[in-house]
Amino acid sequence: MNSKARLVELRALIHHHNHRYHVLDDPEIADAEYDALFDELTGLETEHPDWITQDSPSQRVGDTPLSEFTSVTHERPMLSLDKCTTTQELADWLLRCRNRLGEEPTIALFCEPKIDGVAVALVYVEGVLTLAATRGDGQTGEDITANVRTIGSVPLKLAAKNGRPAADVPPRMEVRGEIYMPLADFERFNEQARANDQKPLINPRNGAAGSLRQLDPKLTAQRPLTMYAYSVGWVEGDWQPLSQSEVLERLADWGFRVNSESGRFEELDDVQRYVDDLLARRDALGYAIDGTVIKVDSLDQQRRLGAVTRKPRWAVAYKYPAEEATTKLLDVEFQIGRTGAVTPVARLEPVFVGGVTVSNATLHNMDEVARLDLHIGDKVLVRRAGDVIPQVVSVISSRRKRNAEAISLPRSCPVCGSPIVRADDEAVARCSGGIKRCSAQRKESLKHFASRLALDIEGLGDKLIEQLVSVELVAEPADLFGLEQAALVGLERMGEKSAGKILRSIESSRTTTLPRFIYALGIREVGEATAQNLADHFGDLDALVAADAAALENVDDVGPVVAANIAAYFASTETLGVVQRLRKAGVSWPNVQPAARAAELPLAGQTWVLTGTLERLTRDEAKARLQRLGAKVAGTVSKKTHRVVAGPGAGSKLSKAQSLDVPVLDEAGLLALLAEHDVALD
Repeated sequence: MNSKARLVELRALIHHHNHRYHVLDDPEIADAEYDALFDELTGLETEHPDWITQDSPSQRVGDTPLSEFTSVTHERPMLSLDKCTTTQELADWLLRCRNRLGEEPTIALFCEPKIDGVAVALVYVEGVLTLAATRGDGQTGEDITANVRTIGSVPLKLAAKNGRPAADVPPRMEVRGEIYMPLADFERFNEQARANDQKPLINPRNGAAGSLRQLDPKLTAQRPLTMYAYSVGWVEGDWQPLSQSEVLERLADWGFRVNSESGRFEELDDVQRYVDDLLARRDALGYAIDGTVIKVDSLDQQRRLGAVTRKPRWAVAYKYPAEEATTKLLDVEFQIGRTGAVTPVARLEPVFVGGVTVSNATLHNMDEVARLDLHIGDKVLVRRAGDVIPQVVSVISSRRKRNAEAISLPRSCPVCGSPIVRADDEAVARCSGGIKRCSAQRKESLKHFASRLALDIEGLGDKLIEQLVSVELVAEPADLFGLEQAALVGLERMGEKSAGKILRSIESSRTTTLPRFIYALGIREVGEATAQNLADHFGDLDALVAADAAALENVDDVGPVVAANIAAYFASTETLGVVQRLRKAGVSWPNVQPAARAAELPLAGQTWVLTGTLERLTRDEAKARLQRLGAKVAGTVSKKTHRVVAGPGAGSKLSKAQSLDVPVLDEAGLLALLAEHDVALD
């Protein structure tokens, strides 16, 4: 094969593998193999620079930095959408469509997530990307072609799929889509930015917009951007689509990512169910949305309905509660955690955000306070996504009052008065009083001990624990097992029946598991997964207590810092005494299968994922039983996943499992598997 033919072959191969990786999330070759193909291509193009074409994969990041963006006039305006927020407003919109079309026509509706990203228009000539522009004011946008070319999910050249002939690609057309940052990638980017003392991105949408406005495309290429295509602006040639459904089907055939959450409906009730279901699953989608876009599916009906004041009559955005809002910082208080960690908490002027009224927000630590440059009285941007604790994400410093008071770390604990200390290599400051001196640490330690993932003492809630500590009935976990009914009945809102129920729950918690017990101790940086790994590795508590830091580092996911924390915990006579008194109080567990025999377990080496709602087991119970069989239970589905267990309400994880041909079990199948290996319901 001559060099020119090999060049053509390499480009086709790399386009194919880019599509598998960025669009289908199903790569066929290892990264090293892909890199070898890419290196071969760039080598040939270096030898023959006159062979370089605009659609070559090598040109994704090959442009030189711009001095400024140039304006682009859209051939067809990019319209904004009218909004609704209630079922009645949605019904009113559909009635207006019916009345305008006349004769009570059948109107099918197409629904899709309204992704909170950046709308773009992509122009393809003979299937090759020649222009990418922002929406701008709808009439005029900015030319961001060089930056969009760096995004792997945007095809540089359209290729026919699913058996369609290449001639099906129109000679000219404009594809419209939304460029955004997946939430997991956004968080990883910010973690890395903070680790490198760089300014993190405020939110995924601002991150996407800022990334697309980098004058140097190489900087854009470093940002985790992707795109969903959602429509065509205009098409020249033989193909003239009849519906929105057909548009997305054809765009997928040509190599674009289209949203699998989209759907076509003929009844308004079905549309409302879609809207409500998407809102319920909002936090599990993996990307930020602010509503649902509802369109008339027929493009002929869309043309007949037309537009008014820059808004189409044939589409509406059903908006969800905002996840960001601005408010005023009234004060900052400092809370003490179970390990003595000092957490600054913002007290806010109440504001409605994310569907609830928010008056408090976490500030994490003093490094975050410094990054925000926070002052009392500042106007701040607050974000709340789903059940996530509200956070202050930025300060509107231009509205700061003169002489506003900066936030500073107190020198002593606000609870016990002990000095607050901060190690040079840590972001977290801590109260030095310890559990004996600091009642806040005692309370938080006991709350952790009784929590669902630890000893799971039902009925022993936060308020009751605070009472028990305040009246000095309980000072450490072992004291719980010596409580008497008469003492409990004397507490606020506690009768004989309630006291008896709590004592029975405490009694039943004496029998637990080794991973739960290790987790319940509250050792710094030892979470549920690390506790499980420690139990699996050592098999019994005595072996763990005797292990030094070097031995601890042999445990999966235990590094030097965590190993030092564990070793220090068991070396302390005070904390080791806590463990001994718990064992003396009758807290016990069966030993775990030694790590040496873990490979013999039936699910050893397998990765499982749980999604949806299970009816006979909680997710934690199902996870524990799978781990008992040797499985690793992960939170995301990938090509390496062996099985997915899906209950009612399973969403994107189930869809991804199906797209990757990962076997899926329902709860009945899981229970049958557990029964087969004698780890069924206890």
